[in-house]
Amino acid sequence: MENIIVLIVIVLVVAGLAFYFGWFINSKIGSNSVVRAEDEAKRIKEQAQKFLEDAEKDAKHIKREKLLEVKDEWLKKKQEFDVEVNTKKQKLQSQEKQLETKEESLNKKNEAIVQKEKSIKDLEIQLNKSKEDLEKKHAELDKKIYEQNVRLEKTAGLTSDEAKKMLVENMLSKAKSDAAQSIKEIRDQAKVDAKKEAQKIVVMAIQKTAVDHSVESTVSVVQIQNDEMKGRIIGREGRNIRAFEAATGVDVIVDDTPEAVILSAFDQFRREVARISLERLIGDGRIHPARIEEVVAKVEQELDEEIQKEGENTLIQLGLHGLHPELIKYVGKMKYRSSYGQNLLQHSIEVAYLTGVMAAELGFDVNLAKRAGLLHDVGKTVDKNIEGPHALLGYDLAKKYKEHPIVVNAIGSHHEDIEMEHPISALVQAADAISGARPGARREPLESYVKRLENLETLAKSFEGVAKTYAIQAGREVRVVVEPDKIDDVLSDRLAYEISQKIQEEMQYPGQIKVTVIREVRKIAYAK
Repeated sequence: MENIIVLIVIVLVVAGLAFYFGWFINSKIGSNSVVRAEDEAKRIKEQAQKFLEDAEKDAKHIKREKLLEVKDEWLKKKQEFDVEVNTKKQKLQSQEKQLETKEESLNKKNEAIVQKEKSIKDLEIQLNKSKEDLEKKHAELDKKIYEQNVRLEKTAGLTSDEAKKMLVENMLSKAKSDAAQSIKEIRDQAKVDAKKEAQKIVVMAIQKTAVDHSVESTVSVVQIQNDEMKGRIIGREGRNIRAFEAATGVDVIVDDTPEAVILSAFDQFRREVARISLERLIGDGRIHPARIEEVVAKVEQELDEEIQKEGENTLIQLGLHGLHPELIKYVGKMKYRSSYGQNLLQHSIEVAYLTGVMAAELGFDVNLAKRAGLLHDVGKTVDKNIEGPHALLGYDLAKKYKEHPIVVNAIGSHHEDIEMEHPISALVQAADAISGARPGARREPLESYVKRLENLETLAKSFEGVAKTYAIQAGREVRVVVEPDKIDDVLSDRLAYEISQKIQEEMQYPGQIKVTVIREVRKIAYAK
């Protein structure tokens, strides 16, 4: 019994110990779980805080980038707008200058017309007065002649008709015959000698000075390595090509032509600047508006220096000196000008040589002749905004820089805008016609050239009273031979004006065409 009680006590004690140990272990495990949970919550909170901080930094970075992109886009739009505004402003200023120049020209013309009208009125008054005086003197002269004839008839015992008949029979017949024969012989010999001498001088001049002329075009082709470069030339939304065209004044044509970009402009100087600039930009690889403006400005400066050197080399080639520095620059500009496909500098050098050779043969000053020949077309290099015939523009330019009066007159008169004052002026005109008219010098197909001459002769021959027409000097002059019994001297002047007006209305031609009407009367008699 006691053993049972002891056993029960032991079991109870063991059970109590087991319960205690179970409770103790359980409480330890629970406390550890709470600690771990708190640590995990703390760690999650720290990660969340870090995530929020990173998210906030990314948001600020994205916001900054977007603001920069918006700012860049705004600056680009502003730059494009400024370029467009400046371009339009320059165009408006240029148009305003042209209008001012035209207004000044019209005012001058108006003043000249008013002055001429006043002069014409004064001349009319003088003419009327002179006419009255002349009529009075004519009446007095008729009266005195009649009285003298009456006295002569009484003295000689012959009537006036009988005296005239006797005089014609005894003296005038032989005198007229001898005089006519002498005049004919002198005229025929002079024509033969003059024609031979002129042909000799012209042929000699052409043989010594004729040069080849390259036909100028209105486009230049720039070769590129591959067609990918075309995209870089155009640029984003076309900003590069717009900047290039605005800086150079040249149209850039980017089409399907493989590995080539075409530059189009009538001004050869601007086209040459554009060609060199584009080649440098392609070689450098940096193509953007700021770089384009920099390269174009540098190339223009280099070509200006080249123009000066070209003018100096031309003077050395011709053996001339003492030309004003500004005129030397205008001579260099001729390299980048053309006249009907003929390079202006080559044409002017050829005219200078031709004029010099002919002047040497005729005994005139060779240096003055060459100088006049070289500068005869210098007016074509003057700013295009200045209006007027190139001969008169060159005349004013040469006069401004103190050129010799003979040279100044030759420049202004080589298209007969003013009167010729020296034979050298005629030589320059002849040399200019020779250089421009010889085959191959100017860009005009032979068929169209011949057709134009035929049309010119046909048009002039369509007027009543015209017998023959001849187009000469490469179509720069048409000579009209009229029938003398149908067209008198007064009608000849009117006919020349009407033909020139019809040519101006119905034909297209370079330069100007001179109309010369020839009225010749021939009387023929035969002695048998």
